[in-house]
Amino acid sequence: MLTFSSLYNLISYLFILNIIFAAFVILFERRRNPNDTLVWLMILLFVPVVGFIFYLFLGQSLRKESLFTLKTEEELEVIRSVYLQKAHLNDRQYKFFESKSYFHLDTINLFLKDNNALFSQDNNVEIFSTGVHKFNTLVEDIKNAKYSIHMEYYIIRNDSLGRKIIELLTEKAKEGLEVRLLYDGMGCIRLKRSFFTPLIKAGGKVAEFFPPFVPYVNLRINYRNHRKITVIDGQIGYTGGLNIGNEYLGLSKRFGYWRDIHLRIQGSAVANLQFRFLLDWRFASKEEITLTKYILEQPSAIHGRTGIQIVSSGPDSQWQSIRNGYLKMIYTARNHLYIETPYFIPDESIFNALKLAALSGVDIRVIVPGKSDHIFVYWAGLSYMGELLEAGVRFFHYNKGFVHSKMATSDGFISSVGTANLDLRSFKVNFEINAFMYSTEKAQELESIFIKDMFDSTELTLDNYKNRSFKTKTKESISRLFSPLL
Repeated sequence: MLTFSSLYNLISYLFILNIIFAAFVILFERRRNPNDTLVWLMILLFVPVVGFIFYLFLGQSLRKESLFTLKTEEELEVIRSVYLQKAHLNDRQYKFFESKSYFHLDTINLFLKDNNALFSQDNNVEIFSTGVHKFNTLVEDIKNAKYSIHMEYYIIRNDSLGRKIIELLTEKAKEGLEVRLLYDGMGCIRLKRSFFTPLIKAGGKVAEFFPPFVPYVNLRINYRNHRKITVIDGQIGYTGGLNIGNEYLGLSKRFGYWRDIHLRIQGSAVANLQFRFLLDWRFASKEEITLTKYILEQPSAIHGRTGIQIVSSGPDSQWQSIRNGYLKMIYTARNHLYIETPYFIPDESIFNALKLAALSGVDIRVIVPGKSDHIFVYWAGLSYMGELLEAGVRFFHYNKGFVHSKMATSDGFISSVGTANLDLRSFKVNFEINAFMYSTEKAQELESIFIKDMFDSTELTLDNYKNRSFKTKTKESISRLFSPLL
């Protein structure tokens, strides 16, 4: 029987244990944002012991740990390529196809310096706004592949689309093509390894990024590989927001119509996608691959005139390169900036930049889902919108289905499409990749898609926001408090 004395002793032990846990968090998170650390300390205070278990799942930090290392000759080649391009750009020896690119030379230099992201402008880009269009084209490209197929996805479903992709890859492996498939250990946590057996038996290679220590239980809820990359024969590349599964074809009863943005690229930028894939592959698979030939890999012909930099970032990065790219787009916008994101939890720098740009007269419009797949993220995002609405930012809730697009376009020229949401998770704790494009044609195409989505949305006005219920305000406040963890 539990006596008062034994209960008192138990509470005392828990209190002491909680102090130890709190000291652990402070000691090991001293380089984390103070707000994040404070949130964890509050969780430990109000949810003793259990809060520390949450911390083990959500709070571990990888920052400053280099996961993707280069061999000496690879690093020298990267340094040489970046140095030569920076020299050409700064000496005005680089001839841009579009004169507007000169006004964004600082952004190009930013990505060169903090991400080694080489600029190329011989690219042809096809933009997909639906999964059906993207996967129909991808299937044909896989069928026509002659040498290699490299694929990296956060989520692969065991459904009709997932099985179709694996069957196609298996056939290509049987033909003798080099087939590599990388998937994320959390995004595919319910996917059995046997799903890939036919591909592996056919000679294909499969690797898992941060696999769970115990089947179906992964302590690394954070630090997921959220990238979506496909490279075929080193000549065709894909990246964007679409994973592999029927829901991305609009076949989910829960979400219905699925709106997303994905790119098909031909040109020099494909080598940069290939390089990013192989860095991730080498880390996850431990396969020894020499990357130098992929650094030097060139397209077979000039395919187009779209300028592109492939920019990647993650919790191990020295700089938050994609976040910095968004910041540059906001600060350099003079007329308008259109954004689509399924999750809107900006960090302080993005929040203040949006507010300042709107107050300065820039037409900023943001489309977010009318219904979210993560309800706490939805309420937290709503809490940020009020002050931005007062500054003049316009928000729209998409009603036709679910908008999963990660897109931004500014002043009819510079655009970004990729895997990074406008939220803290994409900026700080996940591995992401975006294509930053310098093109009037592609910006206008993305703007047309955005305007069409606006007509399928309901605008959130400042009056509507001010008249929200007390219940809604409470949900916002609680969710906002925990936004660093969402």
